[in-house]
Amino acid sequence: MEISPIPVVTVQTAPFDDQRPGTNGLRRKTAVFEGKKNYLQNYIQSLLSSIDLRDRQGCTMVVGSDGRYFSRTATEVIVQMAAANGIGRLVIGHNGLLSTPAVSCIIRKIKAIGGIILTASHNPGGPGRDFGIKFNVANGGPSPDSVMDKIHQVSRTLEEYAICPELHVDLSRLGKQEFDLENKFKPFRVEVVDSVEVYLQLLRSVFDFRAIKSLLTGPEQLKIHIDAMNGAMGPYVRRILCDEVGAPANSAVNCIPMEDFGGRPPEPNLTYASSLVDAMKGGDFGFGAAFDADGDRYMILGENGFFVNPSDSVAIMAANLSNIPYFRQHGVKGFARSMATSTALDRVAKAMKLALYETPTGWRYFGNLMDSGRCSLCGEESFGTGSDHIREKDGLWSVLMWLSIMAARKQSVEQIVREHWAKYGRQYFCRFDYEGLDPRAAFYLMRDLEALILDKGFTSQKFAVGDHVYSVEKADNFEYIDPVDGTVARNQGLRIIFHEAARLVFRMSGSGGGMGAIIRIYAECFERDPERHNRETQVVLGPLIAIALKISNIHERTGRRGPNVIT
Repeated sequence: MEISPIPVVTVQTAPFDDQRPGTNGLRRKTAVFEGKKNYLQNYIQSLLSSIDLRDRQGCTMVVGSDGRYFSRTATEVIVQMAAANGIGRLVIGHNGLLSTPAVSCIIRKIKAIGGIILTASHNPGGPGRDFGIKFNVANGGPSPDSVMDKIHQVSRTLEEYAICPELHVDLSRLGKQEFDLENKFKPFRVEVVDSVEVYLQLLRSVFDFRAIKSLLTGPEQLKIHIDAMNGAMGPYVRRILCDEVGAPANSAVNCIPMEDFGGRPPEPNLTYASSLVDAMKGGDFGFGAAFDADGDRYMILGENGFFVNPSDSVAIMAANLSNIPYFRQHGVKGFARSMATSTALDRVAKAMKLALYETPTGWRYFGNLMDSGRCSLCGEESFGTGSDHIREKDGLWSVLMWLSIMAARKQSVEQIVREHWAKYGRQYFCRFDYEGLDPRAAFYLMRDLEALILDKGFTSQKFAVGDHVYSVEKADNFEYIDPVDGTVARNQGLRIIFHEAARLVFRMSGSGGGMGAIIRIYAECFERDPERHNRETQVVLGPLIAIALKISNIHERTGRRGPNVIT
């Protein structure tokens, strides 16, 4: 019996005024995507329509998710709408799962036009929690501002969307599935692929897996404890860390992806990955790590819970790149960090006589630098590090970097960090997160603070706290001019730089998933003397934090007694 072609249906709709994607795509409460009629469909149509019709017809796209609640429903809608809008082939992870680094890897490997990732990163998942849609472009990296602007422009005037509501794909079955559509000359193809394989092949070309396996299985076996936090990383941890490089199966915990991530935010920090911290403090393990839901962020802990600050992590990687086959083969071109990240990386770049680029927060700013051959390694203080092997931050790559360095140097995490401090000096660094703030209160706080620090008299100010005196050297609202294409990004965070090798940064974050505004305060100071490298971070930075709280009046203006999270 001949099967009739699947009809393409045009559905009338009305635009929404809140569909401009932010740094990490479009994030909203799950109930918005699930409950507002056509909200999901409108955004997917806007995203697809932002791609030039000639480029879109017959092209290949990648689709993956971190497994959070509503991902299966959204994936089916994306498949139905991609088919109706002329996409020729979709490559989707098994059961819909793909980590963000794997999506970037596959886009680059198969030369896809881009990829859609269903993730809200480290935000909680579930019916009452958060959902997100992120679009990565052909280089494998996040959308630049120009693409996000185009999606937003389309969304503001959208009147209809195209969909094939009768098209259904079995995401549990690996392999190709083809569908004949009405008025389409070629069948629409969906390929369900192993979520790990292509990414694993890339990592094999980057690292010496034999050296890592020897570290984890040899006579001086390093015991590790890895928490996948019930996100997309479970299959990757099992396959790569356990099967490939020999870590015992019981080294990995929370490896079953869950729609609500086991009821906790999948955020790899000292607050939300507390079970990992407790396990490491017991002293039974020499290395610990946790990943966020989509696998682009990570946290490293050493024996007895020794915490590696993300800003130190990227600097230590930079200083040890000669231990990694990929960088011995391809060379090291330069480094980059987000403005809010500590300047520890700057000191390594200076010692290695390499360029250092300071960018706004958002991985998309690193893409141009890497594509133009200016940057090999980059990182952000928000637990994200990566290199030019893909165009995303990469949590598992970061863990393999650390294990490679430990194998080469035959030292513990703490020994490596302390030797780095002894050589380059220590950047004491911390971040205070004030989450769920009233957006208006947060906006006016930042506006008033900017007016204060940009006043001409502010740069001559001195702040005395106890026996510490800090003299303002420079204060500004950070602005970035891309050295590749000259585009300008303004209003990227308030900076106060002191003569005493210290600084404060204030940023209002836009990735809160509809949970209100987030204000982040960063404090940093440099210490050269190794005798003073063992002090408590909060004690060292206490005077700077006191200045930050005083000039911002954040507690008085928000009614808070303190931050939600301290990193």
